[in-house]
Amino acid sequence: MNQRIIRLITPILLIIILGLMGARCQKEERITPPPPVMPDALDISMRLSTYDGVSKFSQQDIKFYAIEPNNNPTISITAESKYQVMDGFGYTLTGGSAMHLKKMSDSKRSQLLYELFNNEDDNIGVSYLRISIGASDLDAAPFSYNDLPAGQTDEEMTQFSLVPDKQYLIPVLKEILAINPDIKILGSPWSPPTWMKDNGATKGGELLKEYYQAYAKYFVKYVQEMQKEGIIIDAITVQNEPLHPGNNPSLYMSATAQAEFIKTALGPNFEAANISTKIIIYDHNADKPEYPISILNDVEAKQFIDGSAFHLYGGDIDNLSQVHNAHPDKNLYFTEQWIGAPGSFGDDMVWHTRNLIIGAPRNWCRNVLEWNLAANSALEPHTDGGCTKCLGALTIDGDKVVRNPAYYIIAHASKYVSPGSVRIESNIPNNLPNVAFLTPDNKIVVIVLNESDSEQQFNIELGEQLTSTKLAAKAVATYVWKQ
Repeated sequence: MNQRIIRLITPILLIIILGLMGARCQKEERITPPPPVMPDALDISMRLSTYDGVSKFSQQDIKFYAIEPNNNPTISITAESKYQVMDGFGYTLTGGSAMHLKKMSDSKRSQLLYELFNNEDDNIGVSYLRISIGASDLDAAPFSYNDLPAGQTDEEMTQFSLVPDKQYLIPVLKEILAINPDIKILGSPWSPPTWMKDNGATKGGELLKEYYQAYAKYFVKYVQEMQKEGIIIDAITVQNEPLHPGNNPSLYMSATAQAEFIKTALGPNFEAANISTKIIIYDHNADKPEYPISILNDVEAKQFIDGSAFHLYGGDIDNLSQVHNAHPDKNLYFTEQWIGAPGSFGDDMVWHTRNLIIGAPRNWCRNVLEWNLAANSALEPHTDGGCTKCLGALTIDGDKVVRNPAYYIIAHASKYVSPGSVRIESNIPNNLPNVAFLTPDNKIVVIVLNESDSEQQFNIELGEQLTSTKLAAKAVATYVWKQ
């Protein structure tokens, strides 16, 4: 009897026990805490150059997240506060640069030009070039487009010819335009034809007043003949480094003479020929802001002038804002800065980023150009008396190409700050100089230098979103924030 009861009760007990176990499991499941909430991921990419050169404009595989406020230094971006529109970033394509490019094999040159002037994949999207009107000191020898035997003149430009540039410069420009038809091109003369000068030489001297009209026609002819080649000259400067007559070629031109030439000859001749090419003055160092200001103070000259151009072999980049403040209706441009051979990646990156990539736009410049695009390993060609230590952004020996500091300095801006981008407001925390842009496709680009001697942790703030990042000592980064 007892065994029979046990057999009957056992299944019932098992059912009860299993039910209790299930209820316990359900209870435990109900009290299991939910998984932690992950912060919002932000669509930010980062390119990095480190002082030691281990990273050179390298894409970083880093995730960025929205964070809560903290005590770290913060770069605050105010996209609603807009300043100047950017025309682009690039280099001077000297005659020597064009020669080295043209002498490459067709396939290697095409590949290199695509890397420079296309903006897809890892290409760097150069969008602005400066070229010389006639020879610069980085051609093999001085020349103009109207060189004549001693004693002859040609005031009507009947013998004007672009032939000296048809071997290298013009063919290379045409290849570049096939890649980037919208690239802006600025032309700058180092010297007029020698028959227009008081010393009859390529080096130094002054433009004779009796040839002001002839020289204005020389500019008109240049713009027209380049247009026939399919090359649009967006702007010209009146004279490269007018206060440095010791280069070869070169010309001394005082501010008074430049104003007189513009208002009596160049401006009226451009107007009569219906030429829309911009006229830009000065094109020399930041230590003489009074030079362009005095020209712009001349109302007759000012009407023909688009703006002023600068180099930084003297003075402080902040001096450029003096010119903007005096004439806020006129544009500013940064048109030249060299790197001396053999170059130092870290030091060059820091100085040029602080002063050019960040400093020039923060002082109203619409472009930033490095001098120059290319040389060979012997730093050739150059004229007798020209620059013997100018390191190109590229060193080209045959088909061998070495990318030098200026290549990466410009890449940090040209790749992402496309023409039409607008500089926007950003504050500068201690040791973190920076500049910010709003691009035509509504991205925020922030270029930051950690100027300190130690790693810096800091925030970037856009609207109500805050994220954190860090940079090693003397490192440069470009952040692209897709809103």
